Amino acid sequence: MISPDTIRTAIGVIGNGTALVLFLSPVPTFIRIWKKGSVEQYSPIPYVATLLNCMMWVLYGLPVVHPHSMLVITINGTGMAIQLTYVALFLLYSTGATRRKVLLLLAGEVAFVGAVAALVLSLAHTHERRSMIVGILCVLFGTGMYAAPLSVMKMVIQTKSVEYMPLFLSLASLVNGICWTAYALIRFDLYITIPNGLGVLFAVAQLVLYGIYYKSTQEIIEARKRKADQVAMTEIVVDGKTNNHSGAGHY
Repeated sequence: MISPDTIRTAIGVIGNGTALVLFLSPVPTFIRIWKKGSVEQYSPIPYVATLLNCMMWVLYGLPVVHPHSMLVITINGTGMAIQLTYVALFLLYSTGATRRKVLLLLAGEVAFVGAVAALVLSLAHTHERRSMIVGILCVLFGTGMYAAPLSVMKMVIQTKSVEYMPLFLSLASLVNGICWTAYALIRFDLYITIPNGLGVLFAVAQLVLYGIYYKSTQEIIEARKRKADQVAMTEIVVDGKTNNHSGAGHY
């Protein structure tokens, strides 16, 4: 007979794997940004929010805060490095107000996590109290990470296009949320259940929007291509007429 703890551990390992997939899921988006040399209408909020979430969980997993949490540190440390790479690419390929916004958010997050670490380590003198304070903050920011795509969902509804809401990211969020919710429910843990349960709901909502607006997205993309082709043809015709008039002037 397999014990609940063994099942929970196995699901936790799977959860680590799905979390890594979730962290890597925006890679196709950033390859597109790199090729186009522009962030277009992609939102930086999901990546900045995930970075803050990872930084808080790394703080939570430190031996001086919550001992014996090496798996928490490894997966969230990896996630932090990946998200920093995404944010750096966003800074590289964005301009003006968008770049300033990302820089301010990044600076604010680093300052906030540093302040929390300093206050918790200096004012809370037991592992239990440190774990509770940082754990509650992790719940808040974990919920924020999953809720961050709400801004993208709003844009999808307004534009009737899912072009800038990557399907792979929504699917990875759903699988990750299901794994960690199951992990938390086997031996009930409120701090893990709340953000991941909400994550499942938000991911399902994104997939519903994807189903609703997928057809209209294809129509918008096709219309844009046709317009680009018409503009190109117009330029060719105009150039041709210009060349003909120039040639006629020589006779």
